Amino acid sequence: MSTFLSREVQQGLEEARKRERKRSNRLRIRVDEQVWPILRLWDDGFVLEAEEAPHLRGLVDLYDGARHLSQCLIIASAEDGGEMHYEFKRTTAAHDKAPLDFARDEDAPVALIGL
Repeated sequence: MSTFLSREVQQGLEEARKRERKRSNRLRIRVDEQVWPILRLWDDGFVLEAEEAPHLRGLVDLYDGARHLSQCLIIASAEDGGEMHYEFKRTTAAHDKAPLDFARDEDAPVALIGL
């Protein structure tokens, strides 16, 4: 049995893998009104498809579906095999409520009942 695949078959398989990665991954980068799907994410950076992604630099928002995960300061670092690699310079977690500017007691009442 031969393990040789023609160039057309290899390209077709690679395109199918890319489509599946895009469909299964909910992570997205958003800049203003433009959105790009993330192929892979790790602690120090992420990868976008090179054909679609410009050389991004600056502040971007990281989303998991509709949930805002963080604001990131990024820089494009390298292009390799049709993928554009970006590195985080800074990452700030997004919160769904404003932080408190005072310390809350653990045994503080939740609400006050009026008479």
